[in-house]
Amino acid sequence: MVPESLLACSLRGDTVVPHFLGENDHPWLRALLDEYERFVGRRQRELDERLREPLPGANHSGKQRLAIHVLERIWGFQSPSALPRSVRAALFGEAARLRAPRELVLAAVAAQLGVRGAELEAALFADLPGERLVAPPDRLPSPGELALRANLALAQGLIFRATAVTIEACGNARTLVRHAKLCGLICAVVARGDTGDAVLELSGPFSLFRRTLLYGRALGALVPLLAWCRRFRLRADCVLRERRVLLQLATGDPIFPAPEPRAYDSKIEERFAREFRSAARNWDIVREPEPVAAGTVLLFPDFVLRHRIDRRKRWLLEIVGFWTPEYLARKLALYRAAGLPNLILCIDEERQCTDGDLPSGARVLRFRRRVDAEQVLRLIDGQE
Repeated sequence: MVPESLLACSLRGDTVVPHFLGENDHPWLRALLDEYERFVGRRQRELDERLREPLPGANHSGKQRLAIHVLERIWGFQSPSALPRSVRAALFGEAARLRAPRELVLAAVAAQLGVRGAELEAALFADLPGERLVAPPDRLPSPGELALRANLALAQGLIFRATAVTIEACGNARTLVRHAKLCGLICAVVARGDTGDAVLELSGPFSLFRRTLLYGRALGALVPLLAWCRRFRLRADCVLRERRVLLQLATGDPIFPAPEPRAYDSKIEERFAREFRSAARNWDIVREPEPVAAGTVLLFPDFVLRHRIDRRKRWLLEIVGFWTPEYLARKLALYRAAGLPNLILCIDEERQCTDGDLPSGARVLRFRRRVDAEQVLRLIDGQE
């Protein structure tokens, strides 16, 4: 996580303004990348000494320090010696035992290890960061990519200092909710009017009794996922420079995006979608449609099946792996409260439930290994 001293931002009243890197920063970012390439094979401390000086065209020292911090974490460094870190302890122990001149101690330990004295001396402080060698990169980022990565690190560093975060998301809200639940974030999700937008209310690391790094990283990992929403707005109450300030991010902010979210949660879902498209010429299948509001609760169906001609024909479909009767009963009740009765639950037979375990009135299709697209079609066409 970015230390507070490296957060390139300013305060405007009670609002924190991030100093994002943009296209005008690309020339000096190119100079920064060139310096890293020039120092490949040399000690990191030599590179650090060079980078204490301003780069050509860099007129904001805070941005430069932030970019260097980010680049250090994606650039490769290697030890100048293959000898283990225990070498220094062995040398110091032998020096205390022999109480002899430095050269004799080096020679004695080198003989024990079967290496040359010069090699042993080179390994003496090889585990210190400044002695590492600048390695050639696996892939050289472009100035534009480095700018976006620095902006992402800046946003995450600010959110790490949040007491509370509110995210209004339109489109792909399910990915945000899934991440929050999997990572154990303290999160409440509610609907916003009848727009289908989701509002996530999250506790921040600074609201916890223990400001855990793990929680802060999990919360920060939501930020690059926002790029996959059609629209979003984030508001965070933060503690910065011993002041309570407001951070605001929104659609269009230049932040490095996460990899594209997986289209399907499982092979079963992917296969069903493919086979349904092939079998149902008059139906469209939409993966992860907008959430459905049931009062103040949001529901996230796996698919919506829509007839291309008769738009009144519309079905929600969920593929259920693990479940309990209480879970299914609550799910159906919520869909009924939303006024959307056309729900199909596809339940894995391996869950070993009987019909008596299911809520009355449930539209259920059982499956083993695959959901039969033809069977779903017969159901929605009224043939079953």
